[in-house]
Amino acid sequence: MDKFRIVGGKPLIGEVLISGAKNAALPILLCTMLTKDKIILKNVPNLRDVNTCINLLKILGKEVTKLDTNTLQIEGLVTNKVAPYDLVKTMRASIMALGPLLAFLGEAEVSLPGGCAIGARPVDLHVKGLKEMGADISLTEGYIKAKAPNGRLHGANIFMDKVSVTGTENLMMAAALAEGKTIIDNAAREPEIIDLADCLRLMGAKITGDGSATIEIEGVANLHGCVHNIVPDRIEAGTYLVAATASHGKIICKNVNISTIEPILSKLKSANALIETGDDWVCLDMLDREIHPVDIVTAPHPGFPTDMQAQFTVLNALASGNSLVVETIFENRFMHIPELIRMGAKLKIDGNSVFIEGTSKLTGAQVMATDLRASASLVIAGLVAQGTTIVDRIYHMDRGYECIEEKISKLGGIIERISS
Repeated sequence: MDKFRIVGGKPLIGEVLISGAKNAALPILLCTMLTKDKIILKNVPNLRDVNTCINLLKILGKEVTKLDTNTLQIEGLVTNKVAPYDLVKTMRASIMALGPLLAFLGEAEVSLPGGCAIGARPVDLHVKGLKEMGADISLTEGYIKAKAPNGRLHGANIFMDKVSVTGTENLMMAAALAEGKTIIDNAAREPEIIDLADCLRLMGAKITGDGSATIEIEGVANLHGCVHNIVPDRIEAGTYLVAATASHGKIICKNVNISTIEPILSKLKSANALIETGDDWVCLDMLDREIHPVDIVTAPHPGFPTDMQAQFTVLNALASGNSLVVETIFENRFMHIPELIRMGAKLKIDGNSVFIEGTSKLTGAQVMATDLRASASLVIAGLVAQGTTIVDRIYHMDRGYECIEEKISKLGGIIERISS
């Protein structure tokens, strides 16, 4: 099993190119099931979850060709209705195969998904919405089995009991080919939702309201091919910006959609970072500057993203003062805290909050990653700690960060992948 060996103490300085967003790429890959026509996707990150999704598409009947490292050509008919456990178990996002499979074939069998163990991500929101669109659904032997009467879903007014990104995306894809109008209320508003809607519109879907709490989809009989660029990854950009801040460095992130990272930039400015932005770049300067503590409360977009909570916890652990981090999205997203405490961070968990007393230094240690963003926080901690840090179970990080050790090395960080 691969690990990272990190020698801390060097500021990150230089330029880094931000990859396409994993959380946008996965639903967009799956929405290609809604047509047999050729779709070309650009700026697709080369990640473990993306490769799993590609393999799933192939099993379901699609032809997937890599035109270059980050460009895919996808075409052909979906012919298999079953998304099997062996693939689905490693990727929670695979539940989003349910909507497009059901919409295109009229029936689907999708295994209950796996992925990061960061708390409940119930599929009941997906199931409830699809039932309201006419689907007959049962849970049998670990599979969600769904069928559309007469082979086609119908439009519906759907209220999401809880804001859910994957639930919103699943229902958007299903509604694109449904008969009539679907209205999704209390919909997720994340930038990745907008990117999926943009791709679906290029395919001929009729969607309005994405980015707001109410999305309307007028179903069409058929969708067609298109060429689409995946939006840059706002969480990857935020992670490098936090790493530069924590290490008292100076970096320029290129290929950034500034509007998607405003909540992150606002908190970094409060942490005393100097920030300049352009059309598609952001420059952060933390040279010879003190880290100020910043209170964080995670919230659905446009609030502060839960996917940046672990990274800011590390930053606050190094700040000149005390701070509070409150997690409102996932109930089990503090598994990085005991590992950071091993490195000298002064942290105390109380329910869904972490009380942080800033310290002047962290010390290298052997730590274990438990999920994707916890991995990022431990890498940041290793980059600023005195001595050597070994981060185990980095397969989590390979799910969401493209070429992270190469990018960090180019910024001057000392990191290498080792095999146990």
